[in-house]
Amino acid sequence: MEVKNAFAFSYYSHSKHTMILLDYHNVIIKNTLDARLKGEKVEPVDMTVADFDGVTYHISTPESYNVIHISLGWACAAELFGHGAKEVLQREYGTLLLDSPEQGYDVTLAIDLEQLPADAEAKDELVRKVSLLKRNLLAAPFEIAFQEQEQCEKEQKTEIKSELMAVHYRQEEAIYVKSNFDRITVIFSTTFKDETDKIFGKVFLQEFVDARRRVPALQNAPQVLYSIREPPLELRHLNLKDSDDVSYVTFVLFPNHFTTGDVREETISRIQIFRDYLHYHIKCSKAYMHTRMRARVRDFLKVLNRAKPEITNAERKTASGRTFRRS
Repeated sequence: MEVKNAFAFSYYSHSKHTMILLDYHNVIIKNTLDARLKGEKVEPVDMTVADFDGVTYHISTPESYNVIHISLGWACAAELFGHGAKEVLQREYGTLLLDSPEQGYDVTLAIDLEQLPADAEAKDELVRKVSLLKRNLLAAPFEIAFQEQEQCEKEQKTEIKSELMAVHYRQEEAIYVKSNFDRITVIFSTTFKDETDKIFGKVFLQEFVDARRRVPALQNAPQVLYSIREPPLELRHLNLKDSDDVSYVTFVLFPNHFTTGDVREETISRIQIFRDYLHYHIKCSKAYMHTRMRARVRDFLKVLNRAKPEITNAERKTASGRTFRRS
């Protein structure tokens, strides 16, 4: 697996084996658009697609087979629009973005198949960009924080009064983003309702914290901090839920982690999927242990069956069918 930057490397460095990295785009949207744009399918489409973090997509052709609508619904969309998401979407999608989204959804893109670019690479780029709709929507608060830090650095300020941007992207869970004159702080609140999940989560998160100190190649990776129940200093003024089920994970990003260009885009993408990455691997670990336990039980039953004593007074039959008991 190619290591694009220290932030990406830190995601899987704590294991001797390569960890599974989740895609940033929605695969169903990508595959559906690929088939449409390549002319493989021309029939109408009407499907609802679920994504991570409670996101719902609706892919449809409500007016014409040649115009595909992709709508997104997300509980935190209003918060994201308050943090500049509308401007990000207009920049990324231009005329594809409809002024009035589909009823029941927050964002709608319309793709006219008769006005597609002729170049194959341009079509692929269009499909890629549309499949990243959720990612681009959530990128808004990060972009604002990066711009605030850059402006502060340009003006050589050593203090900044920035807003703590909160995005309640899941029930009882949120992402907090705050800029400072020399760094960006990103805080995830995550809930472990299962006792086993708490144990696995603690192991994973502690490894994130320790990996930077232990692995020389990760000295330039973002600093990672985590706490159980007690929120970080940046959140102390908020009336947050006081529970042992809640953990806080803090990423401290320095300017080298969000330099303009591919590094910045990759950092935004990586950090967005952190929560999904964490819980996905917790579930994978539980499934692996369950499989191992079942295999051990099967092996143990085989040993017990081999050790079962023979019943000496059991009835036996001769070739003619007569029964007898061995004394």
